[in-house]
Amino acid sequence: MSSSASSARHINPPELVTPPGYSHVVEVGPGRTIYTSGQIAIDAKGNVVGAGDMRAQIEQVFSNVRAALAAAGTDFAHVIKLTIFMTDVRPETLTSFREVRDRYIDVKRAPASSLVQVSRLVRPELLVEMEAIAYVP
Repeated sequence: MSSSASSARHINPPELVTPPGYSHVVEVGPGRTIYTSGQIAIDAKGNVVGAGDMRAQIEQVFSNVRAALAAAGTDFAHVIKLTIFMTDVRPETLTSFREVRDRYIDVKRAPASSLVQVSRLVRPELLVEMEAIAYVP
């Protein structure tokens, strides 16, 4: 995995607990900023992937975000912020999320991140949605 953009500074202030798998703050300088729309567990043909299976949906969501980033000429190495929406946040779902996420990001230079539990997504069979912001110097 390539390293994050050299112009991005990942900050974990000593006043805050060191987080596992994300940075509290990412500061960027001049360059291109890419914003993805929320990606859900839908394949290229419009079919829901993994109905009722959180891990399968997480895998598809990361795959979709990777495709969106690639379309803009970048990848997860340049992601500075992730926002995740889940319908069921429990230890098991967090473990699945972290295992998948850690295959895509550099955990030593992890993006800023937020995870929010929601009551429902756009379709009832969807369990997770994720947006990304990438910075390319």
